[in-house]
Amino acid sequence: MSNFDGLLDLIPVGDIAKQLGVPQDVAEAAVKQVIPAIIGGMAVNAQDADGQKSLESALSKHATSASGKKVSVKEIDTADGEKIVNHVFGAKKNDVVAAVADTSKSSNVTQELIAQLLPIIAPIVISFVAKQFLGQKDTAPAAKETTPAASSGGIGDLLGGLLGSSQGQEIIGGVLGGLLGGKK
Repeated sequence: MSNFDGLLDLIPVGDIAKQLGVPQDVAEAAVKQVIPAIIGGMAVNAQDADGQKSLESALSKHATSASGKKVSVKEIDTADGEKIVNHVFGAKKNDVVAAVADTSKSSNVTQELIAQLLPIIAPIVISFVAKQFLGQKDTAPAAKETTPAASSGGIGDLLGGLLGSSQGQEIIGGVLGGLLGGKK
């Protein structure tokens, strides 16, 4: 199972579908679009030293909520999720929402649905990445020595691995890479 699949397994898609009043297959399609968008935004932020430092600080704060188990939608702090989304996308948030909805193969995945999902999914994604990153940091301190100079190493490699899924490549490849100012 890929890291992307592991993250997807933590998302309470059925609960989300019920809460938002959409069919489960539509919620799942939208979730599969939102996850790479959030991770891609984090990856773009981590491309410079200040962004990487800020992201690592945020991961440390969210590590305690990283249980590794599926949570109920009622347990998700969407106010915190909104803060995460605003930090990750900044002024480009609405552009990202539109771009993610446009890349969907389902006409039922609307901008409104994407906008509703972002603050629900963001806390789960950041907690998952925190657990992966802090676990990696504890178990592999020598990794930076073997990382090629062209790679950012650390958090950049972890996020890149999560984006290695076909869903991640599709969203980040053409749509968000240029929109968020990241390297294509």
